[in-house]
Amino acid sequence: MNKKIFFTVTNDLTYDQRMIRICSTLAKNGYEVRLIGRKLPDSQPLTNRIFQQKRLYCFFKSGKIFYLEYNLRLFWYLLFSKSDAICSIDLDTLLPGYLVSKIKRKKIIYDAHEYFTEVPEVVNRPLVKKVWTSLEKNIVPRLDHAYTVCESIAELFTKKYKTPFEVIRNVPFAQAGNRKEIKKESKIILYQGALNDGRGLEECITAMQWVEDAKLCLVGEGDLSQQLRQHCKNLNLNNQVIFKGYLRPEELKDITPQATIGLNLLENKGLNYYYSLANKAFDYIQSGVPAINMNFPEYQKLNSAFETSILLDDLDPKEIAKAIKALLNNNEFYQKLQNNCKKAAKVYVWEKEQLKLIQFYENVFSH
Repeated sequence: MNKKIFFTVTNDLTYDQRMIRICSTLAKNGYEVRLIGRKLPDSQPLTNRIFQQKRLYCFFKSGKIFYLEYNLRLFWYLLFSKSDAICSIDLDTLLPGYLVSKIKRKKIIYDAHEYFTEVPEVVNRPLVKKVWTSLEKNIVPRLDHAYTVCESIAELFTKKYKTPFEVIRNVPFAQAGNRKEIKKESKIILYQGALNDGRGLEECITAMQWVEDAKLCLVGEGDLSQQLRQHCKNLNLNNQVIFKGYLRPEELKDITPQATIGLNLLENKGLNYYYSLANKAFDYIQSGVPAINMNFPEYQKLNSAFETSILLDDLDPKEIAKAIKALLNNNEFYQKLQNNCKKAAKVYVWEKEQLKLIQFYENVFSH
């Protein structure tokens, strides 16, 4: 009989590219997979997938009460549902998964998409940080199976908690159709992801004052959505900055190759950002789009292997504008980075990375 694995997240499932890839891969390899998230008031209808999907409804939508409610609902759902293993995605779903795994004597797996206790929303709130850190300290050392998205976080967790963490990077499927040269009608500077604090978005918008003949395209929404729109209005940049809102992963695959430059800029607000290795960095590479990244450890490693981006030391808007113009105005340099993207795109693909995932779960169920 196929092994049944439950994966738990706090999002509404629609835009989670990493989980769609992971769940699809395991379903294709004989596992019965169910991805569990939450239903929001504006949630789109679920796309049919090869794996099962379940959304839990919550009365509260954010804050401490939401996390308490969601964890309680998730606990009861997991307790009265049959599975062979639970994979908790990030710290905010780990407690119910861990408790149910002990009660029912099932396997528990931890997939750390980020260094949760070091995200900006936590790191500057002492009481909140203390609660999540206590949870991490009490559960992670007791785990036998865990993985994360990059070497830096894996090494940190392994050293800190003596729990071995594997690395399964958040890379996309190979996009063979994007290899052909796409006629770009205009120069687009693309950011894809949450419009949240610490992403350098206000600075990127400010930088557009010194950039001509190009538009900044922001794909996503978040806590700063309205603030950033107002910032554009204040600087009279409404014609130069495009807010695309949320796009499904399938739609994003069509837009990314049309970009001229990809943006992945982070403020050093905690170790989560400093040690990050965002999926958007690989999405840009896969689409042949040179990028501007931060000069942080994982992007340094990436650029050492294949120079595909300009690395910035800080988020000075004038330095961002300077980097953008270096790519827009120096065709030889741009072509060099674009050619390196095409080489890197053959290496950083899910077709290769998924082999580590498959082997990981084979090891989980072999004991």
